[in-house]
Amino acid sequence: MNYTKIMRILGAIVVSLIMTFSMSAQTPVPGVEQSKSILYINATIHIGNGEKVLDGAIGFDNGLIAFVGTTLNARKNLFEEIIDAEGQHIYPGFIAPNSTLGLQEIGSVRATRDQREVGDFNPHVRSIIAFQTESDITTTVRTNGVLLGQVTPRGTFVGGQSSVVQFDGWNWEDALIAEEDGIHVYWPRMFERDHTGKLLSLKQKESYTTRITELKAKLKLAKVYNDRLHKEEIDVRLQAFSTLFTEAKTMYVHANSAKQITAAISLKREFDLNKMVIIGGRESYLVTNLLKENEVGVMLGRVHSLPWNEYDDVDLPYKIPQLLEEAGVNWCFENAGDKEQMNSRNLPFYAGTAVAYGLDYEKAVAGLTLNTAKMIGVDEKYGSLEVGKSATLIVSAGDALDMMTNDVKTAYIDGRKLALTNRQIELYKKYQNKYANQN
Repeated sequence: MNYTKIMRILGAIVVSLIMTFSMSAQTPVPGVEQSKSILYINATIHIGNGEKVLDGAIGFDNGLIAFVGTTLNARKNLFEEIIDAEGQHIYPGFIAPNSTLGLQEIGSVRATRDQREVGDFNPHVRSIIAFQTESDITTTVRTNGVLLGQVTPRGTFVGGQSSVVQFDGWNWEDALIAEEDGIHVYWPRMFERDHTGKLLSLKQKESYTTRITELKAKLKLAKVYNDRLHKEEIDVRLQAFSTLFTEAKTMYVHANSAKQITAAISLKREFDLNKMVIIGGRESYLVTNLLKENEVGVMLGRVHSLPWNEYDDVDLPYKIPQLLEEAGVNWCFENAGDKEQMNSRNLPFYAGTAVAYGLDYEKAVAGLTLNTAKMIGVDEKYGSLEVGKSATLIVSAGDALDMMTNDVKTAYIDGRKLALTNRQIELYKKYQNKYANQN
C-alpha cells in the first residue's frame, strides 16, 4: 500500500470522526422571538456605561428595552411577566472583539480552520461567509455571558474584513449584525522577537521598511481608485481597500510595541484615515497622549499574560486597563492568542483581574460592553442597557467577572431567551446521573 493511499484512508477516517462528533453533539436551537413583555426587579443593574442601579429593574418588549430604573419606579402593570431577581446581577451581553469564534473548530484538523486566506494582501476577504453557527465552542462562551463577537480574519499583512455577529443564529445571515466593519492590518515587526515577545535584537529588520513602503503604496492607489474614470479591469483588492476612504471604515492595526503604534498613528495622519483601532497594544500605556490626541482606541490583548519585556513589572498586564482608563483612552478587552476560541469564555475574568488591580468595577464592565460596541460601530443598538436599545443581556446569580461566582442563569439576544447549555454541561449531567444512581 503506497503512502498516498494510506493518507487518503486516514483522511476519510478523520472526516468520519468529525461527522460522528458533530451529529452526537448538536448545538441548541436558536431562541424564538419575544412574545410577551418581561420585567426583572430587585436586581443590581450594570448599565455598561460606567453606571449601575441598585435595587434596579429592567423591562423589555419586542426585543427592545422599554424601562431601566429602580424597582420602586417600575410600572409593573405594563409588563406581562415579572421576574424577581433579588440578589442577582444583570449586565449587557459581553462582546468578544478580534475573535475567531466560529471560524475554527478543531485546531489540529485543517478542514475546520477557516480564519486565514492564502496570500498576504487580502483586504477583499470577508470573514462572515466562513462563520459557522453550528460551532460547539460558541455555546460554551455563551454560558459565561459572551453573546456577541467581532469575527476577524487572520493574516501576515492585510488579513481582510471583520464582521460583527450574535451567537444565536441558524446561519451566518441570521447571526449578522454589522457586515464588513473594518479592514485588519497586521503591522510588521520592527525588531526580532521570540514567540513570547522577548526582544532578541535592537537592529531594525530589513523587511520592515519594505513592508511599510508597500502598505503606503497600496493606500495611495486605493485612495484614487474610485476617481479613475475608465477602469479597464476591476481590482477587487484595491476596491476593498478604498473603502477606508470612501466609506470611512475602520483600519484595525494589530500592533504591540510603542514604536509600532506610533508608526501606525503617523500613517493615519499621513493618509487622513477616519478611524483607527490598535489591537494588542501591550505597550499602549507608554503612548497614551498620542492615542488620545488622535482618537485611536485600543483593544487590549489578553490580560492573563506574562509581561512582554524582561524589565516590566510582573503585574503590569493586569494594570494596563487602569492606566489607559486614567489617561482617557478608549479601550476594551480582547482575547487573541493561543487556543483563543475556547479561551474566549475567560473574557469576563480578565475584567475581574483588572478590577483587583485598581480598575473601577463599572469601568471594567464597560470594557466588555459599551467600549467594545463603540469601537466596532454597533453602540447605537448594543453594548449598554438603555431604553430603546436591544434587549441583549445576561442575568447572573453572582458577580459575572469573578470566576468563582460567575453563574449566568438566563441570557437574551434581541429579547430571545437562549438555551444555556453546551456539550460540557450535557456530559456533566449525563455522568452525574450515571454515578448518582450507583450506591
